[in-house]
Amino acid sequence: MSSRSLHIAMYPWLAMGHQTAFLHICNKLAKRGHRISFITPQSAKTKLEPFNLHPDLITFFTITVPHVEPLPLNAETTANVPYPLQPYIMTAMDLTKDNIETLLSDLKPDIVFYDFTHWMPALTKRLGIKALHYCTASSVMVAYTLTPARYYQGTELTESDLMIPPEGYPDSSITLHGHEARAFAAKRKDTFGSDVLFYDRQFIALNDADVLGYRACREIEGPFMDYIGEQFKKPVLCTGPVILDPPSVDLDEKFSSWLGGYDSGSVVYCCFGSECTLRPEQFTELMLGLELTGRPFLVAVKAPYGFDSVEAALPEGFGERVGGRGFVYGGWVLQQLILAHPSVGCFITHCGSGSLSEALVNECRLVLCPIVGDQILNARMMGNNLRVGVEVEKGEDGMYTRESVCRAVNIVMDEENETSRVVRENHSRIREMLLDKDLESSYVDNFCIRLQEVVDGGNNASGDE
Repeated sequence: MSSRSLHIAMYPWLAMGHQTAFLHICNKLAKRGHRISFITPQSAKTKLEPFNLHPDLITFFTITVPHVEPLPLNAETTANVPYPLQPYIMTAMDLTKDNIETLLSDLKPDIVFYDFTHWMPALTKRLGIKALHYCTASSVMVAYTLTPARYYQGTELTESDLMIPPEGYPDSSITLHGHEARAFAAKRKDTFGSDVLFYDRQFIALNDADVLGYRACREIEGPFMDYIGEQFKKPVLCTGPVILDPPSVDLDEKFSSWLGGYDSGSVVYCCFGSECTLRPEQFTELMLGLELTGRPFLVAVKAPYGFDSVEAALPEGFGERVGGRGFVYGGWVLQQLILAHPSVGCFITHCGSGSLSEALVNECRLVLCPIVGDQILNARMMGNNLRVGVEVEKGEDGMYTRESVCRAVNIVMDEENETSRVVRENHSRIREMLLDKDLESSYVDNFCIRLQEVVDGGNNASGDE
């Protein structure tokens, strides 16, 4: 097999969590001499540039995102719009199809990594280019909701159908609660851009790919990736943990100065990602729960629905009661640097795959508070299967309370609590494994070999052994 370097194009979903996940694997591939053409809007490029560790090999190509009503002018990513408008960002992305085909025809990459653009495999086939579906969600979620075993059950699945795993699913402890199953059932019928059902878009994107890729370790997700490979009858490649190299910038002084005023491991950090927008009642209970802990806390979340800023949404008298021990911020943060700060001892996460990847290689204790979609199954994996965190209890309406938020934080932060001891030990064991540079290096090296096989020999690469 030739050991030539590959030319790889990237076109991820226009959400910063997906964009950064793609760039992280780009850095690992570029380190091994592969050339990357990363297609992204200008606003995303500006945020991504500090994380480009190989500018000699990773080149950004900016794409114009067409305006689609009712999006605000110049909206290019999900960060620019509230959650209900995200399907229109997908519609706008679909409208880039012709420009993407022209660009790929000029660039002539060996393979394209994509995720939400279900039309990409047909496009690349016309151009004689291979297509890899690079999934930023966990294989746990894909195996539960998107495999043929589930898809061919149809769109009329009931709540009770979705509360249990599909036939052959590797772990019976991972299930959905009633309110979660109802939401998943409804999501199957939602359109998500260009009058395409969200579920159809995701399934076609997976089913039409030449090869499937996951940011995952077989030591953790092996049975789920095997199940996906068997279901789709495709090679499934895994990149390993993709440990993030430090970004080329420092933590903003306003955060480093505030965090520096507290003892090691004392601060509760809470972030729900760049896409998640809370309802006002969710935001209120979260803030009051953090207040109840009596601990210092740093919160980075978007303003809840109906509010222009997080400050305007804070409960009455909140600032006066918590004083300087509460820092609530409504913008995007360099989470990797915050999690690594010695003052941070607890991380309340929405359980996005990127956030969990960053959390598992740091020492902060995990409180799991999933809001929608794959976050829920990620939380079950972390809480029930791996037992590295404590999930916030919710009612049958799917709502958590200030008391349940406070209780979960106090459990993980209590040195004498048995549950806390178990999750600390499990987290420490997994962290040590993930930080093994030989493990990561061998995974990425093997991933590159498998990519070469796909490009040189068709889609019959053997996958990961």
